[in-house]
Parts: sequence; structure tokens; C-alpha cells
Amino acid sequence: LLQGYAAEMDNPLMAHLIPPELQNKKDILFGNMEEIYHFHNRIFLRELENYVEYPELVGRCFLDQMEDFQIYEKYCQNKPRSESLWRQFSDSVFFQECQRKLDHKLSLDSYLLKPVQRITKYQLLLKEMLKYSKNCEGAEDLQEALTSILGILKAVNDSMHQIAITGYDGNLNELGKLLMQGSFNVWTDHKKGHAKVKDLARFKPMQRHLFLHEKAVLFCKKREENGEGYEKAPSYSYKHSLNMAAVGITENVKGDAKKFEIWYNAREEVYIIQAPTPEVKATWVNEIRKVLT
Repeated sequence: LLQGYAAEMDNPLMAHLIPPELQNKKDILFGNMEEIYHFHNRIFLRELENYVEYPELVGRCFLDQMEDFQIYEKYCQNKPRSESLWRQFSDSVFFQECQRKLDHKLSLDSYLLKPVQRITKYQLLLKEMLKYSKNCEGAEDLQEALTSILGILKAVNDSMHQIAITGYDGNLNELGKLLMQGSFNVWTDHKKGHAKVKDLARFKPMQRHLFLHEKAVLFCKKREENGEGYEKAPSYSYKHSLNMAAVGITENVKGDAKKFEIWYNAREEVYIIQAPTPEVKATWVNEIRKVLT
């Protein structure tokens, strides 16, 4: 890909085949694929080869390189931009010519998906290895490596949702790390509101997608798109946010193990939040508690 497509975008002999709008867009189309390639080629592959005789110890290899795996997060975050560019120019003669020269049966987009598939495959491989390494040396490292890879997958997944937020004025990066995101039923009860509003609010919950950051929790409304691939991915229109410095939490709401309360400014605003399961509620309550303490 890097030689047969990316490098060809800079090849003067191919320039006449590239649509003007596609020129200088190499970084959008390929993201940091080159970085991923060099990491594997120069570092990770060589490290893995040290464990050929001791496969059960390979967990250590993952743990030593875990920080470098974050390059996948960068790749996945760029993926929607890359896909939308590809869709505009997928039938261009330039891509057809590159594919013909490489003798590839599949078009470029199938290969651009590879890194996304690869990072999800690692956890399956580690799970499988763990299954056969129960009581041997290295099992703990394998378990820790699996946990770390799952953490990276969660971060990738969360950030894919986060880049789909629209209508937020500030800079999301200033809200600190994104800790959790998910969909909930939300009822609101505002002290200041009109009595009528209060009565209505009791009955009909709003569907909200919450993003919990270190410094704020965002309430968004999810919109499903009807399109192909990433176009079908939902987008989230920003509604409002609460600064974590002024938030309080009530962990149990009478009569429902899936509900908890977030309140704001000494209960001036109260949000009753219903999770899909008691487990999801517990995870969120724990994370919020960690932020507040």
C-alpha cells in the first residue's frame, strides 16, 4: 500500500491521473499507516521473534510495547475522513491503475480497513493463548496484555464516538480524558422550572448519549444516519454539559436497580439516569465516584 499507492501519489509520472481535489490529501487517505508499518517492521516483529521458542512468555512482549499500540487509536480516529475521501474518488483512474499494477483482487478500501481489523484480532489471539497457558509461567503477563489491549480497543471505540459529536462550542480535548460513553434514559427535574415542566418530566424519559470526561459530563442526542459504512455511524448532537466540579451523585434510586441520580449545584438540577443494566450502572457510578474523589 505504501509503495503501490501512497508513494505513487507523489510520482510525477502518475500526477496526470490524480484528480486535483485529491492532490496533497495523502495524509488523510492513509492516516498514520506508515507509522504503524514501521512500528511492526522495525520493533514489534523483531521483539516477537525473540519468543519463538517460548510462546507462553509473549505477553511480556506486548506489555513492553503497549504504549506504541496507541498509534492505532490515531489511525481509527482518522478513518471516517479517509473513508469519505475514498468514496469521492474511488472510481478514479489513478486508483484503478495502482490496483492493476499491484495485481490486487480487492480495491484500496479493503486494505485500509486492515489496521482496524488487526487491533481487534490481537485480543482474540491473546485470549486463545491464555486458554492454553493456564498454569504456566507467563500466564499473568498474558492476562495483563489482554487487559491492556482491551483498554486500547475501548479507547478506540470511545474516541470513534467522540469525534461524531456535533454542535459543541469549546474544545473537547480541554475536558480531560474521555472515561466512558453510552446511551441512557434520562429524566430531569429542575427546581427553577415551571411546575408544568416538572410534571411532564416525571413520565417520559429522554434518550441521551452521555460522555463522561474528567472535567465534565456531556449530554447528547443520538442521530442514526442512513448511509454506507461509517456514514451509517451515528452522530451525536450536543445538548448540554455539567461541570464535574459542581456535580453530586446519588447511587441508588428507590425501586430501580438500574437508576442513579446526578445532581448539579446543590440539587438545583437533578438528572435521573437509567442504565440498560445494573452492571452498566455500577461501572458508571464507580467511574463518576473516582472523578468526584
